[in-house]
Amino acid sequence: MSLDELDRRIIHATQAGLPLVHRPYEAVGAALGIGGEQVRERLQAMLDEGLIRRIGAVPNHYRLGFTANGMSVWDVADDRVDELGERIGQLPFVSHCYRRPRRQPVWPYNLFAMLHGRSRDEVEQQAQEVAALLGGACRAHDILYSTAILKKTGLRISES
Repeated sequence: MSLDELDRRIIHATQAGLPLVHRPYEAVGAALGIGGEQVRERLQAMLDEGLIRRIGAVPNHYRLGFTANGMSVWDVADDRVDELGERIGQLPFVSHCYRRPRRQPVWPYNLFAMLHGRSRDEVEQQAQEVAALLGGACRAHDILYSTAILKKTGLRISES
């Protein structure tokens, strides 16, 4: 599948986010002169073809009261990191979890899990839960706390 003119217009209309209204696809469709169902169908086709990866919400954790946000980093046995990472990613207080290469000798960590809490004490308790789940497969860990909110944006395409 390749992008046609309508697909480009839909992407351009949604790349900064869906409108914060009760029926966002209908609002996008109205702006483009098409129906909301057609917007949904075209976006689904682009998802199915891999032209776009996802449609998701990016919450502002600070505005939701989660002011202690820490990337927990773990030195986990390589033969268990995938299995344990799957389990950690399912915890309700983990927004994302992924494996990364170690950078020895300075950076021994290969598993990352973003924790969100209303206080650092809450995040520390969450890290204890993760440590208990990892058990003996974990050799070391740390928590890197957020100090600023970074704007998250995806790829942008121009109108032309």
